[in-house]
Amino acid sequence: MQIPVYDITGQEVEKIEVSDQVFGVPFNEAVVHQVMVAQRANARQGTADTKTRGEVSGSTRKLYAQKHTGLSRAGSRRSPIRRHGGIIFGPHPRDYRQATPKKMRQQAIRCLLSAKAGEGELKVLKELKLSEPKTKQMVEILTALGVDGSALIVTSEPDANVIKSARNLGGIKTMLANLLSVVDLLSYKMLLMTVSAVRKVEELWGGKAA
Repeated sequence: MQIPVYDITGQEVEKIEVSDQVFGVPFNEAVVHQVMVAQRANARQGTADTKTRGEVSGSTRKLYAQKHTGLSRAGSRRSPIRRHGGIIFGPHPRDYRQATPKKMRQQAIRCLLSAKAGEGELKVLKELKLSEPKTKQMVEILTALGVDGSALIVTSEPDANVIKSARNLGGIKTMLANLLSVVDLLSYKMLLMTVSAVRKVEELWGGKAA
């Protein structure tokens, strides 16, 4: 399939041929959802911890006699029903990681790239070079390309000027092509890619679709 290529002024300069195995794949909602859930689960630290009645500090002595006080039958200070006592059924460190097959992760990324291309949410730039880091210039480029919401800017190689020009803009994120993830593709409406980034993506995920 062919997609148009723009310069930083928003003018179409050419069309390039892209791989149908990456940008022309039918959308598989089940695969995308499963990979997204797994990726978000894998990002959880799982370090939350609370102390049970056996771990909090304090005496284990029974507070007062069982009978003849006219008060409820109280255990130790560590009882969960008392202030500063243990926590009942609180969180403890655990591993939330979910394993997903490599082919499934690759297919999910293909599906999302294809969806972006099919819905007009993919803009390919001939190149994205800035002589100096200037947020104002990045805003002008995004405006010229018709970006009025969130956008993910993808390049093949790190560029300090591009990163610094975009880092103060809300809803804008820069990323390398080889670090693309399902959560990032779902989190941003527009996808801006340089031609070299497109070729990098085809190289990484252009194999036979799973």
